[in-house]
Formats: sequence, C-alpha cells, structure tokens
Amino acid sequence: MKIYLDVCCLNRPFDDQNQPRIRLEAEAILFILHHLHLRDWEWFGSEALVLEIEQTPNLERRNNLWLMAAKVHHWIAVQSIEAERAQQLEQFGFQALDALHLACAESAETNIFLTTDDKLLKLATRLSAKLQVTVANPVPWLLSNL
Repeated sequence: MKIYLDVCCLNRPFDDQNQPRIRLEAEAILFILHHLHLRDWEWFGSEALVLEIEQTPNLERRNNLWLMAAKVHHWIAVQSIEAERAQQLEQFGFQALDALHLACAESAETNIFLTTDDKLLKLATRLSAKLQVTVANPVPWLLSNL
C-alpha cells in the first residue's frame, strides 16, 4: 500500500485533543505512522510537503513535523509534469499547495492520499473522476483497511 499523508495529517497529533474528532483522527494517524514505520505500508512525501512544513509558523511544531517527515520512505521531486498537473488541478478549484500534493501523489501512483482537511476532501470527493488518486480522511480509510 502506497500512502501519501498531507501536512494536515502530520499536524493532527499536535492539535488540541479535547475535541473527539481531532482525537480520533490523531489516533488513526499515529496508528498509520506506526505501520509506516514498520514498513507494512510505503510512505510517500514530496517537495510540496517540504514547502508546507517550512511555512509552519510555530518553530516547535515545525521541528516535530520535520522529525516525522524524516521517516518518509520515498520523496517525489516536483518536476515539470507535477507542476503542470498541479496547475490543472488548481483550475478545478484546488488550492495551490493541495494541488501540488495531489499531483505528486498521482505521479508516484500512490493508492491513497490522506487528509484531515474537510475542504480538500469535499472537493476531491466531488471531482474524484478527474483525480488519479483516491483521497480520504484517515479514520474511515483506516477502518476499511484493517
């Protein structure tokens, strides 16, 4: 299983855990990260991940994100094919960094792109026929893949 986690997923364990949804998503992501660490699944990241982590204003959180991202198994470089696909995805309504993440996940032929971003998930679900990767929230995806 080839998995791409966006920065929203990586951030979730550091978010306020008082809300049940956030706590559940954080637990699901930690479980997924554990299995990625065991190499039960392959973890794909990209230069888009690097760009977004660098934009994290909180230094402690940014450092924690780097510690997590350092364990990515496969890094996708943004080349002309990914940049062109990202531009196409932006025309569909995706935000620039989301489009770049998706383009990289498609380029790597990942099985799943996980996000906790409701806006991204809603748009990706509506436009699923135009995407070459399945986009899902980590909780339902994990429950269906255990």
